[in-house]
Amino acid sequence: SMDFYPPKLAILNMDPKFLNRNVNEGFSGGEKKRNEILQFAVLEADLAILDEIDSGLDVDALQDVAKAVNGLLTPKNAVLMITHYQRLLDFIKPIYVHIIENGRIIKTGNALLAKQLEEG
Repeated sequence: SMDFYPPKLAILNMDPKFLNRNVNEGFSGGEKKRNEILQFAVLEADLAILDEIDSGLDVDALQDVAKAVNGLLTPKNAVLMITHYQRLLDFIKPIYVHIIENGRIIKTGNALLAKQLEEG
């Protein structure tokens, strides 16, 4: 039923008109990212892999996306975020940080590890 969507659209600051478009058709970069999070919300997925969800987003769009992701996280689901930038982690606090180099995890830690990497 269509009653299912409005609250999920609201947490993402998305216009309900988006529901009438083909997937990602005529969407800006920020709208595509919001649409990916909407899919995570609607599917009520156990695991979401967000690959560079922060790329090309201005701070307002990044905050909307982060707020939505934070609002969707429960003890029963998980998000794997792939990013090159600390700024996403300022809004979505990771439990674990893994540093990958040449396809291998070379270091694992908490949010502090990402901060140290950014500084060093």
